[in-house]
Amino acid sequence: MSARIALYPGTFDPITNGHIDIITRAARLVDKLVIGVAVNIGKGPIFTIEERVELVKAEVMPVANKAGISAEVLPFSSLLIEFAKAVGAQMIIRGLRAVSDFDYEFQMAGMNYRLDSGIETVFLMASERHQFISSRFVKDIASFGGDISSFVPELTNEKTKAKLKGNV
Repeated sequence: MSARIALYPGTFDPITNGHIDIITRAARLVDKLVIGVAVNIGKGPIFTIEERVELVKAEVMPVANKAGISAEVLPFSSLLIEFAKAVGAQMIIRGLRAVSDFDYEFQMAGMNYRLDSGIETVFLMASERHQFISSRFVKDIASFGGDISSFVPELTNEKTKAKLKGNV
């Protein structure tokens, strides 16, 4: 039987507790999880792609080790379905927070299926305590000096505050 490989893509700028929740739950479904960090300059990231990859690695590897799965964090700037094929993924994991997410994700899943029907999209609902967290809100709160410690892991909290103060 071949290994079940999934791709969880995102900008992860910064990675949040909501992302970690989805990664933890996805780890129970697969043998290997590839976290694809999208370049996505259009979103105006505060961290460079290299910084985001390193931060995601630092936050995700303990989760993967605890779950007993293989994990890899890679940057990408290609079409999602092409990246999924390149890493050997049979499924793409997408997290849903609210009904508004579903509309967009449903359309993207349909397009990806048309591009490659051999790669399934699997939706995981964010747990209720993380449904309202978004990287955009976290960046907004942090940029005004607000406390983001309940929304992001500890290392991400430190790096985000330092980045926004110009110390990184």
